[in-house]
Amino acid sequence: QVQLVGSGGGLVQSGGSLNLSCTASGSIRSIDLMGWYRQEPGLQRPLATISHTGVTRYADSVKGRFTISRDNAKNTVYLRMNSLKPEDTSTYYCHADSITLTNGREYLEVWGQGTLVTVSS
Repeated sequence: QVQLVGSGGGLVQSGGSLNLSCTASGSIRSIDLMGWYRQEPGLQRPLATISHTGVTRYADSVKGRFTISRDNAKNTVYLRMNSLKPEDTSTYYCHADSITLTNGREYLEVWGQGTLVTVSS
């Protein structure tokens, strides 16, 4: 079995920063595309994604403020959030397109449990 465990949310003032992290547990061989989402009305799309080789993409709403990174050796993805705004308040979820274990089993569309970020004005 595999899990994504996120952490790092909390309360911050407008203009402040927070770091989120999310680690995959289990005997991991490889993880494909990883990303961060947040709860928003309507169609859900990623805030930021990062490929296994480090290619990143960002939603326009967070471009220049958020930075996604990953440590493949630690099976962990990070999200550095700067210049936070009240409208960034949400529950943030990490996601992996696929996770392959050392026994060859592959898990698709794996989600973390969510971590709450609250930005006060």
